[in-house]
Amino acid sequence: MTLADFQADGIDVGTESNADRAYEVIRERLVMLDIRPGEPINDDRLSAELGLGRTPVREAVKRLERDRLVVAYPRRGTFATAVDLTDLADISEIRKQLEPTAAARAARTASADMRARLGVLAESIAAIDDGDDPREVLRRDVYVHREIYRASGNPHLEQILITLDGHATRIWCLFLDRLPDVASHVREHIALLEAIVAGDEAAAADLTSAHVTGFEREIRALL
Repeated sequence: MTLADFQADGIDVGTESNADRAYEVIRERLVMLDIRPGEPINDDRLSAELGLGRTPVREAVKRLERDRLVVAYPRRGTFATAVDLTDLADISEIRKQLEPTAAARAARTASADMRARLGVLAESIAAIDDGDDPREVLRRDVYVHREIYRASGNPHLEQILITLDGHATRIWCLFLDRLPDVASHVREHIALLEAIVAGDEAAAADLTSAHVTGFEREIRALL
């Protein structure tokens, strides 16, 4: 299952352009390291795989370059960016400030429909088993974060955090085979989602802060 499959529920796919679709699919491959760091980005191959024209794929790749997920070199081509572990401190510094803000804002402003959606999501997260495929569990983690960002109702904050979470997830993927407790990490979102649904801003912010700090601590323990 891909993030696009998770996200299809509740999204009007009719409003999504081919470039948007290409962007989401290629972005997920880069974030989940299905396209490995340093691997060349082949527009023709991606166009064929996605069943899309070269123009939307090229538009998507340009957006991904702005996200710092790919880098273009004159006369050499475009490549997936390296995962730089020295970025961990910088990424964490910003996430520690903005993630709690988004969670608190979601608790304060989310619509009734969004709260119901987050409640159902909390129930699905509770069903995650320790023996589940770590990559699928990690996709759930990314999806939960995206839903919280969306619930914040601030599209600028949402976009910033999606970008940062993507880079954090790439770091996580590097260590996925050495992190035996990924399921527990993702199940931490149950209490967070419940706090947002209940409108408890303080609890939502505190739980988010602890979650982001815990991610950095677990990665550093492996360095």
